[in-house]
Amino acid sequence: MTQTTQATQIVDVPALVAKLPADRRARFERLFDMQLETGHCIVPDDMRDWVVRRFGSIAEVETQRVLRITNQITWEGAAFNPLRARRPLHKRPPAAPFHSDEPNLFADPLRKTTDDVFGRVVGAHCVTSSNLARWDGQCAVLIFDEPNPLVVTAERMQDYFRTALRWAERAHQADPEARYFIWMWNGGPAGGASIPHAHAQLGLARGRHYAGVERLRRTALGYRHHHHANYFDDLLAAHSDVGLSFKVNGLAGFVSLTPLRGKDTWIIGRAFDDQLAVGLASVLRALIERADMQAFDVAVLMPPLFGPHTEDWTGFPTIARIVDRGQSDALSSDIGALDLFAQAVIMHDPYWVKRMLDGALR
Repeated sequence: MTQTTQATQIVDVPALVAKLPADRRARFERLFDMQLETGHCIVPDDMRDWVVRRFGSIAEVETQRVLRITNQITWEGAAFNPLRARRPLHKRPPAAPFHSDEPNLFADPLRKTTDDVFGRVVGAHCVTSSNLARWDGQCAVLIFDEPNPLVVTAERMQDYFRTALRWAERAHQADPEARYFIWMWNGGPAGGASIPHAHAQLGLARGRHYAGVERLRRTALGYRHHHHANYFDDLLAAHSDVGLSFKVNGLAGFVSLTPLRGKDTWIIGRAFDDQLAVGLASVLRALIERADMQAFDVAVLMPPLFGPHTEDWTGFPTIARIVDRGQSDALSSDIGALDLFAQAVIMHDPYWVKRMLDGALR
């Protein structure tokens, strides 16, 4: 892995790539296209004092560098300008944590949530509920006994995974055609949770995997065909080449160069198992405690749990992916038209995120 310093920034990536040996540079450049742009503006006299207080200096505002990176395999892209993190943020008035006018049904899940037709699965720290407003034929909510999504431990995450796997096995027994599993967690209302009490979403699809996972499988298959290499291995190696990879609980991971949202962090697992659960808990805790992550989304993407299936899943790992969803008290959304229709605009420098992980992971 390329060694970086405390001063390394995302705008340094083109220079880092230029110094790589020819074969590693070629691998990086077939994955990523980079455009380093310079933008200019003029700060009027009436704004100068405010700009200095908010952004640090006039010069930093009047001449800004923006790095656009595009993954040429998946066509995910991001524009980075860490100066955007200093923009004024309008906030909601202070309120009680997790306040809601609706009753917390998840506080008493055995009496106030729906059962699956094949029954509930009860873990040490969680219990399943059939999804009241369904998004698939086989889908469930995994309700945690700890209501605060910012409380994460390795023991709890292992239990969440084990309980979810038992639910998937029961769902498959009830519907043998359902075999494509996904595990997701919207961490807090700003992360998309409709009920503030912490809970994960479970789905087991029929026919084919969920569209995002299938798109990634086909992308990796096309990459292997054209380049005779595993896409995920190359993706990890390219991030390592510019100093953005890490190890956690014996697994490799990286902070993404083309994030969907800020702090986009991948862990490459071997299975939906205890090892990945412990690694995910460690990364989540580091981002919450050291990188001020107040709301988040997590997904675990994997090949089908149950056979038979006809697709080629060779070399497709089990991937845990985490993204930040912004400040929990922000009035504005963390996503807008640019993110939806052009490319993600990211204010957190991946090298800063990586430094927050350094020393916190084992």
